[in-house]
Amino acid sequence: MLIVGLGNPGTQYAGNRHNVGFMICDLLAERWRATYKDKFQAHFAKTTVGGEDVVLLKPMTYMNLSGESVQKAMHFFKVPLQEVVVVHDELDHAYGEIRIKVGGGTAGHNGLKSIVRHGGGNDFVRVRFGIGRPRGGPVDKYVLSDFSAEEKGDLGTLVERAADMTEEVVRSGTEKAMRKFHRR
Repeated sequence: MLIVGLGNPGTQYAGNRHNVGFMICDLLAERWRATYKDKFQAHFAKTTVGGEDVVLLKPMTYMNLSGESVQKAMHFFKVPLQEVVVVHDELDHAYGEIRIKVGGGTAGHNGLKSIVRHGGGNDFVRVRFGIGRPRGGPVDKYVLSDFSAEEKGDLGTLVERAADMTEEVVRSGTEKAMRKFHRR
């Protein structure tokens, strides 16, 4: 299984809404005691979770070219698209709403567009971390801005929940993870 956290490289982007995928990947690497190495135009870490081989990948290509890195890792580790889990920010969900989904469109998300283009389709799992829409101003500035002080208050808890959801996909499969976490 290949878990891809989306974001942009560099300290200037570290706290951005667009980098929540990196945050979740880093928490998983810490939990699983996995150490990143550089390859595939990315930071990657290979580990075993519940008997399953897992690769964590943080593309260093910048968001719009993420698919280039994902394609290289998929090819090297022989991971089919259906075993790719992309963890990313989601404008169409309110802040803190986290959902698992298989397939679907890209909703204008350039990282997802790149993965669809280079990965060979959209039939991959997504862990969508809601960041909400901006109240005003351009979307690109919003996603490249840091979480607000209010949002930072529970960001750690939400990142943990998204990591729990991602880990459940690895351990139990997508359908079971969705049943477990999507209950109302």
